[in-house]
Amino acid sequence: AALAALARAVVDRLPGLTIAAITGSAGKTTTKDLAAQLIESLGPTVSPKNSYNNEQGHPLTVLRLTEQTRYLVAEMSARGPGHITELCRISPPRLGVVLCVGHAHAGVFGSIDDVARAKAELPEALPAGGVAVLNADDPRVSAMAVRTAARVMTFGRGPGADYRAAGVTVDDAGRPGFTLVTGAGSAPVQLRLHGEHNVANALAAAALASQLGMDVADIAAGLSAATPRSRWRMEVTRRPDGVTIVNDAYNANPEAVRAALSAVAAMARGGRAFAVLGHMTELGDQEEAMHEQAGRQAALAGLAGLIVVGDLAAPILTGAKAEPSWRGELVQVPDAEAAVTAVGRMVRPGDVVLVKASRAANLQRVALALTGELPL
Repeated sequence: AALAALARAVVDRLPGLTIAAITGSAGKTTTKDLAAQLIESLGPTVSPKNSYNNEQGHPLTVLRLTEQTRYLVAEMSARGPGHITELCRISPPRLGVVLCVGHAHAGVFGSIDDVARAKAELPEALPAGGVAVLNADDPRVSAMAVRTAARVMTFGRGPGADYRAAGVTVDDAGRPGFTLVTGAGSAPVQLRLHGEHNVANALAAAALASQLGMDVADIAAGLSAATPRSRWRMEVTRRPDGVTIVNDAYNANPEAVRAALSAVAAMARGGRAFAVLGHMTELGDQEEAMHEQAGRQAALAGLAGLIVVGDLAAPILTGAKAEPSWRGELVQVPDAEAAVTAVGRMVRPGDVVLVKASRAANLQRVALALTGELPL
C-alpha cells in the first residue's frame, strides 16, 4: 500500500506523462518490450524490467519515472478480480491494450469468463479521451468494446481490424514476417522474434505507437529492428554442436504451449523437434484435461520426442499416447537433471529442443543446463 501511494504521488506530479498499459493472458511482456522499443523513439520512456507487473513490481516501475519521462509503458497482471483496477489507480492509463483471454489463472478466477471480466478492468478504467486497443481475433476481447468510454481501435489477422497483418510468412528460423496494414498505409515487417504468435504482439505494439503519433514506415522499421529484452521467452541458443535450445520456460498456459510447439515445429523444418514440458499451474478442475490437450498438441506438432518432467505433468504423456499420429519417443522423468540426461541421449546436430512449463516447475534449469549456463 505504501509503494502504491508513493507511485501515485509521482504520477500526480507528472501531468505531461502519457501512460499506456498492456494486459492479457499471454504475450504481455513481449508486447511491452516491443512497444517500449518503438515508443522510445518518441521521447524518454520507462517500461518494466522483466515482468514487473503486479502490486509490487508495477509501483516499483512507476518509481523509476523522472521529470524528463514522457511515456510509461506498463504491464498489468491479475491473479484475481480487482487487481487490474488497483494497478490502474496507481497510474491511470490513457491507452490500454488487451491481448487475449486464455486459461492462465482460470483455476484461481473460476472460469475463462471470469478471466475475461478481470482483463476488462483495463478498458473500463480508460477515460473518454483515451484509446482501447483490442484484439479483433479474440471474441472475448473484442466484446470489451462496449465496456469502455474510450475510443476503440482493433488489431488482428482478419480484414476488419484497424491494424492487421497481411501475407504472414515464417522463415527457416521460425521468425515471422508480414505486411503491416493500417488506415494510414502499409509497410513490410520482418520480426527478429521467434514464433508466429508474435505477429499479434507486434500488431498491438504497432497500434500503440501509431496512436501516439508514429508513422507506419517508422513503426515497421522499429518492429523489424526490435530484439528480445526479457529472458526465457522463446530465447533461442544454438550450441556449438548444432543443437538449438528454445528456452520458453518463464511461464506456461495451454494457449502459450500450443504457440510454442507450433513455433518449434516451424524452426525444425526439415529437421527434428523435441519438447521438454513440465506442468501448468492454476488451471483448476480443467488441469488434467488441459495437460492431456497439450500432449495431443505435441503429437500433432510432429515432434520426434517428448520429455515430460514430474508427476504433475503426467497427463501430457496420456494425451500424446492417445493421438494416433504420434510417432516419436515418449519419456517421463522425475526432475530437471533426468530431463537433461534424456535430451542428451536423444538429440543430434540440427535438432531443436523446446523447454516450457509454468514457473513453479523451474524448468529454466533444464534450458540453462542444456545451453551450458548452469551446471546441474
